[in-house]
Amino acid sequence: MARILVIDDEASIREVICERSSQMGHSSEAAPTLEQGRAMASSGGFDLVFLDVRLPDGDGLKAIAEVKASPSAPEVVIITGAADEDGAKLAVEAGAWDYLQKPLGLAEITLQIQRTLDYRERSGAGGLESFDIDRSRVIGHSGEISRCLQQAAYCAASDAGVLICGETGTGKELFARIIHENSSRKASPFVVVDCTALPEHLVESVLFGHVKGAFTGAEKSREGLIMQADGGTLFLDEVGELPLRLQKSFLRVLQEHRFRPVGGRNERTSRFRLISATNRDLEAMAVQGQFRKDLLYRLQTTVIRLPPLRERRGDIEPLMLNYLHRICDRNGMETKGFVPEFLEVLDRYDWPGNVRELVNALEHAVISGNASPTLYPAYLPPELRIRAIRKSVEEKQGMHGTDPVHPLDWALDRMNEDIKPFGDCRKETLRRFEKSYVSRLMDRTGGDLEAAMAVSGLSRTKLYELLKKHAVSRK
Repeated sequence: MARILVIDDEASIREVICERSSQMGHSSEAAPTLEQGRAMASSGGFDLVFLDVRLPDGDGLKAIAEVKASPSAPEVVIITGAADEDGAKLAVEAGAWDYLQKPLGLAEITLQIQRTLDYRERSGAGGLESFDIDRSRVIGHSGEISRCLQQAAYCAASDAGVLICGETGTGKELFARIIHENSSRKASPFVVVDCTALPEHLVESVLFGHVKGAFTGAEKSREGLIMQADGGTLFLDEVGELPLRLQKSFLRVLQEHRFRPVGGRNERTSRFRLISATNRDLEAMAVQGQFRKDLLYRLQTTVIRLPPLRERRGDIEPLMLNYLHRICDRNGMETKGFVPEFLEVLDRYDWPGNVRELVNALEHAVISGNASPTLYPAYLPPELRIRAIRKSVEEKQGMHGTDPVHPLDWALDRMNEDIKPFGDCRKETLRRFEKSYVSRLMDRTGGDLEAAMAVSGLSRTKLYELLKKHAVSRK
């Protein structure tokens, strides 16, 4: 008997699926909100979750990874009243078993339950969790990163090709190494090919090797990277940068595992396992003729899409603590503490450079606050702080619908009591606005004049004038 959870705000949907589950001999529970459903899923024990997309308190598509990361690693079937291609793509990439459009018929519900539970029974309860993998090098336990680790575990147990997609700094090479180190090839070489650094005139030589005298300067034979990866893993980093003229030759190497060194007469064999990575949209490049479609099909046997740091904010604090300790230790320092505002700035920032940018920002903070045992926001790079402050201001303006300072409130209240001369009222309103504005500006920027000027647009002279005029401290 399996356990089934239905998360949907429509009572009729919950009742139909639960009733059909009971008729099939399974137990079922239901939740009308995403929050309640998440809590129930996290308690564990469920084999299958039917998850609606549009819920009163959230988007079901964004919760797939978290639900699948529950202790029992349930399969997730998305159900929606407004199906679309983008939603289906997001669902499948997040690990959903299927994507169904309402209304659901009894036959469709029955088939989904049968197929899903049969799959779990054959593949082992918990699906991909049944594969053992060392995750000690990956910091964070968010649902998004846990899903990627599940996929990596699955890939490590096979010998199929893998394409790892993700923005710069998301850890593509790290995941490639994890797959290799947890595979049967772990004792063999892991060879990295940086496709962005391949010299145009020597690319074939670097990959395939060459024999002595093959070209000017070839004073001795040289083994290429493909041969060096024999028996191990060949990692093509940023494969989207692989020259178009070379892609056809490389496709044959993937298919036959045979190649001919530059200037050589005989072919050689290399039994490597291929893992590729890219931060580019290879499908769009293929449509535009910038990447061979047949090579793309060969590369994407299995695809792992690493989430950007802004989509796994729950991992920012453990990442920060881990790298802060490493940075301080490397510089011979005691691990520094930090004020809560320091972490708040990190949480508000969008991290276009992802984990790599986070590490660089922490390096900057540690160096800037060298003599201080505690890290403050002022030690972070100015551009990072400015963007975080702007985001905070935008969020508050969106929340209130108006300028949060509300400079006219005082004037309007006074007019209700007594009508004052227009000039006097305007002067007092301006005075109160200026003082309130620069006070909040110093508070938001931690007294950093460069950041304050960037956010406000004020010149240094004007900013100093306002601070002095209203006796506002930079601290």
